[in-house]
Amino acid sequence: MESKEMICIACPMGCQMTVAKDQDLLDGYDVKGNKCKRGKAYGIEEMTNPTRVLTSTVKIRNARLNRLPVATKGAIPKGKLFEAMAHINRMEVSAPIQVGQVIIKDILGTGIDVVATRNMDVVVNQDKSARKIV
Repeated sequence: MESKEMICIACPMGCQMTVAKDQDLLDGYDVKGNKCKRGKAYGIEEMTNPTRVLTSTVKIRNARLNRLPVATKGAIPKGKLFEAMAHINRMEVSAPIQVGQVIIKDILGTGIDVVATRNMDVVVNQDKSARKIV
């Protein structure tokens, strides 16, 4: 019987749970130790299709900073995290960027967008070559 011990992160309680495969049950898994319904759903998801929200940065031109913070708008399969990071690391954007602006649409065919998590305005260089101050 396949089983796994984990700490639930579905709510602030942080229950210590044991999730075991059990073909006799309707959903196929026996979850013990959860104190709420979300814990059961989290435990089964972790066993069948674990997902994570990915946060990172991308290169940005014409901005005060060199990197723009980004995050996936929802959770993506845990097995795709490294491939998603490789894709994000190849990206480069130009200021101005607004919070929530889509940087990568439908990353790796997951249906989840990568969005900016910070505003980034254009800055003026000392040689006055940039176009806009905000």
